[in-house]
Amino acid sequence: MKVEFAPLSVPLQRRLQTASVVQWVFSFLGLAQCCTAAFIALFFTRFWLVSALYAAWWFIDREKPSKGGRRIHTIRNSVVWRYMRDYFPITLVKTAELDPRQNYLMGFHPHGVLAAGAFLNFCTEASGFSTLFPGITPHLMMLSLWFRIPFFRDYLMSGGLVSSNKESASYVLQKPEGGNMLAIIVGGAQEALDARPGSCTLLLKNRKGFVRLAIEHGTPLVPIFSFGENDLFEQVRNPKGSWLRQLQHRLQQIMGISLPLFHARGIFQYSFGLVPYRRPICTVVGKPIPVQRKHRPSKEEVDQVHQKYLNELCKLFEEHKAKYNIPEDRHLEFI
Repeated sequence: MKVEFAPLSVPLQRRLQTASVVQWVFSFLGLAQCCTAAFIALFFTRFWLVSALYAAWWFIDREKPSKGGRRIHTIRNSVVWRYMRDYFPITLVKTAELDPRQNYLMGFHPHGVLAAGAFLNFCTEASGFSTLFPGITPHLMMLSLWFRIPFFRDYLMSGGLVSSNKESASYVLQKPEGGNMLAIIVGGAQEALDARPGSCTLLLKNRKGFVRLAIEHGTPLVPIFSFGENDLFEQVRNPKGSWLRQLQHRLQQIMGISLPLFHARGIFQYSFGLVPYRRPICTVVGKPIPVQRKHRPSKEEVDQVHQKYLNELCKLFEEHKAKYNIPEDRHLEFI
């Protein structure tokens, strides 16, 4: 394989953009393990009290990820995220106004490999979320497992991430003053196994829990499609029924997370590595779908709202796909 190295004359701005993305990839793939190792290692040093005090704080604060989290605006507004935005670049597009007196449940599609668009748009201010949607506070759900890791949990909450369980969702959606947005990456980790350039396959046909949640709280549903999300990485072929796919599903059942075998470019060369390609992402936020509140909706009522959501998501995709170089004959596929 021929390796294509980056030129030595790369401008400083582009180097900083690459560095910002490298630290994000590391935080996604390796920071949790480092935090766990540091927490345990400190107990065997003269700084053992740091871990002991943190353990006490951790116990006291254990419910916080399910109670709206604890965002830190300094971290959300860090210049690091603006460099990361410009690397791809990432753009957030508004198609309708959101009333800050209401709460909203947003479905984000597709997951992609590392959900770069969801993170940057809703966990930072780099794409101008608060400017586009004044009075709306975004929350993004993440697997509860990650909030059990010392130090790492605080880093996650600083951006607005909350635990992905019903208690956490209800806490955000039932706030009477409104102005809260809960984003759910509906396809989840399993959808990441189908994330590859050009893919328009969404794991959504039987995912109806978020619809039931919206009905129970009378919360409008907002479809979101992130064009380019699947184009950031290549992935080792894993067709359904293959031994690799079966192994990935088995590991997901055991650990709760999927393990797509992805690759793209490196830091100093463009031929291989875990750094995503410089390909644009455009996250389009659709218009709200009104939902009538009902404490215990029937299966038929959930199915009806779910079908309406699918229709609106397809409409959003079809209306915008030409702008982002999606072929006319390509359409969303729900599995």
